[in-house]
Amino acid sequence: MPGQIPQPFIDDLLERLDIVDIIDSRVKLKRTGKNYSACCPFHEEKTPSFTVSPDKQFYYCFGCGASGNAVGFVMDYDKMAFPEAVESLAKLAGVDVPKERHASPQQAEREKKRKLIYRLLDQASNYYQQQLRKHKARREAAEYLRQRGLTGHIAKSFELGFAPPGWNNLIDHLRQENPELKDSIESLSLEAGLLVEHAETKRRYDRFRHRIVFPIKDVRGRTIGFGGRVLGNDKPKYLNSPETPVFHKGKELYGLHRAKQNGKQTRLVVVEGYMDVVALAQFGIDNAIATLGTACGEDHLNLAFKHTSEIVFCFDGDAAGRQAAKRALENCLPTMTDGRQVKFLFLPNGEDPDTIVRSLGAESFTNMVENAVPLEDYLFDAAGEDLNVNSMEGRARLSKAVVPMLNRLPTGVYRELMFDNLAKRTGLSRDTLSELINIAAPDNQPSLSTTHADSITHAELPTSLEAAQEFITEANTAYFPPNDTTNHEEHSHFSAQNLDTHGAHTRHHHLTSCKQTPEKRLCTLLLQHSELVSVTTEFDLAELNESSNPDTVRFLELLELLKQRPHYSLSKILGYWRAAKGAEDTEQLASLIASDLLANANKTLTYDVEGEYRACFAQLIERYTKQKRQKALEKLKVSTLTGLTREEKQQLLNEVLKGRLN
Repeated sequence: MPGQIPQPFIDDLLERLDIVDIIDSRVKLKRTGKNYSACCPFHEEKTPSFTVSPDKQFYYCFGCGASGNAVGFVMDYDKMAFPEAVESLAKLAGVDVPKERHASPQQAEREKKRKLIYRLLDQASNYYQQQLRKHKARREAAEYLRQRGLTGHIAKSFELGFAPPGWNNLIDHLRQENPELKDSIESLSLEAGLLVEHAETKRRYDRFRHRIVFPIKDVRGRTIGFGGRVLGNDKPKYLNSPETPVFHKGKELYGLHRAKQNGKQTRLVVVEGYMDVVALAQFGIDNAIATLGTACGEDHLNLAFKHTSEIVFCFDGDAAGRQAAKRALENCLPTMTDGRQVKFLFLPNGEDPDTIVRSLGAESFTNMVENAVPLEDYLFDAAGEDLNVNSMEGRARLSKAVVPMLNRLPTGVYRELMFDNLAKRTGLSRDTLSELINIAAPDNQPSLSTTHADSITHAELPTSLEAAQEFITEANTAYFPPNDTTNHEEHSHFSAQNLDTHGAHTRHHHLTSCKQTPEKRLCTLLLQHSELVSVTTEFDLAELNESSNPDTVRFLELLELLKQRPHYSLSKILGYWRAAKGAEDTEQLASLIASDLLANANKTLTYDVEGEYRACFAQLIERYTKQKRQKALEKLKVSTLTGLTREEKQQLLNEVLKGRLN
């Protein structure tokens, strides 16, 4: 009938959610072996007979016979009709409910493929575990784990495995396990991130080779990817699965499933990597989790807060650790609803959770976690790091730095208390702080993770046109040294490193040149490395969104497509593009790949794809910012004849300087 909810959507929705979380939020569950139990909410009883299976995502009451999945439970418990129950669960999962007469063949095919990918990943995990016990080269892997102080029990608990040396070990095993998939096993394994395809020869081979393997599980305990630590001298030292239809590193937390198995956690400790999680668990600290090669973002935090009310970030005490802490702080702010708490623990230089817990013991480490710095204290300390807050000027600058950050907090008691705290520290009234909120321009405000040059406040801005021109000249000279004759506006460059956290060049060591504009270069990189979409979140797209340049528009459209469909291969991208944009536009997109610039680069040098992407992005934004700044500068020159107010002139001046201050 019209408006029917497609079955593939319901299947996907149930995969996104955990029935244990759904029921536990309504009926308090208690872990009993592999399952959970409670007194049945559908009939009177004194002895629990209501059982929930996380493996089967199913509930059953041995007393009254009530049973079903998450949708059925919500219907019965919340007294909802089927569509309302699905809507409720979809809202919890953050997705919209589609309505159509029948599920399309494409949807059915996607659902079938997802199930096969889960199956292959589970088989791969079992294979790696077997190799750690049986392979002739297992001694090297076992010795490494012993050197790291891990016991056989903890290795088994985390299902650690061993990917032996060789190119086709895993794929040969998967062929034997799945004879019915002989025509599609390679393409499915490639899409699952288990294989790699050589750009030139199209040869496919095992992604993980000669590595200790850490299975990555979602909150339901399904294997969705792997992390691998190399045993030899190959690079990279740590390797994670790429983005796949079931694995999105920006939304998953290593160790969360295991922490969740131990019941509702009062606190979760975010550490740097999976080895830290495993080491802490060996000492009985089962509430550690880790991101997977990315900064801890809002999606990570919202996921973690579903299972706890307190998060403690554990960072190294060096400059890199403090910079990472500032980024984590900024990402935390929008998630800080009432009842949540975030703290920051900084370890001594040269130490990490693994070394600390081995040298001091679990009790001392736990005490350090309990005494970590609360977010409210760290925010003000970090913002006032280089300020004399005892002076009037220092307090003014502190307020201008902190107000836009506090303005990102959700409405609630916590937000109000933070503004009260700022008022006490600065001596400003709440009315004055409210005025600062109203006049603050968010895109002109510095963040805690910017450099000192980027954190200049309005009090430091030049007060005249001549001073502004001098300031801009000085800033540009610092950015592009006089002896650097590279045309930064017209061409992109390979840059394997030397990028700061915002993508700006800190040194100018270029490996080779590529005769593509930055817009085209970014398209080329995205077409071959869709996982780079996650890097884009670090940049402000405001300047690019205003562009009418067809190459820039094409890049933004490609970026949006891959945000929505991160698992799309090149062929799928081009197929979608032809249907949506036509043959001519598709040919232009395909021509970017025809030159195969990345493959040529890989022949002759060690190539950092992400570094190149960041460099191109920074360069493109720099170009548009400079263009906008120049327009504002020209307008400012004429403004003396047009009767603009001082405030309007200052606004123009700020726009002129914006390119170097953001």
